[in-house]
Amino acid sequence: MDSTSSGLVIAALAIALVVLIVVVVLLWRRLAELDRRLASLTSAGDGRSLESTLHATLDKVSALSTGVGELNSRATVIEAVQRKAVQKTGLVRYNPFEDTGGNQSFAVALLDANGDGVVISSLHARQNTRIYAKAITGGRSESALSEEEAEALRNAMAQGTPGAKPS
Repeated sequence: MDSTSSGLVIAALAIALVVLIVVVVLLWRRLAELDRRLASLTSAGDGRSLESTLHATLDKVSALSTGVGELNSRATVIEAVQRKAVQKTGLVRYNPFEDTGGNQSFAVALLDANGDGVVISSLHARQNTRIYAKAITGGRSESALSEEEAEALRNAMAQGTPGAKPS
């Protein structure tokens, strides 16, 4: 090989070496940037690692799941108790006697979601007031109801149950 061609080869190799060094420097800078970004992604900002952050998050999710389970249990109990609360009412005011003024007498029905409860009547006269109570089961009374008591019961039974889902 002559000196001219060996000089060209050396020049080409030198240029290739400079290009490779530039490429290596650029790749090294890019790798450093990626390392910095990865470190910021895997840190919670308070010096914790991504792994510890994920464990803490999983612990919180587990605690929330337990809490939701407890709330479901409590809601079931509350719904059962709530069905026995007074939910339907009916009131009828009337004047049963001609010698008294106004509608001072009344019949009121107080029922739970199942139609169980009581009808309370008050008969007001000039000399005294009498109060009667009659048990109601499933929307029916075992005792005879007056016209006003029956109307109060019908009014109460006609009401929907609060919170009930339409069928």
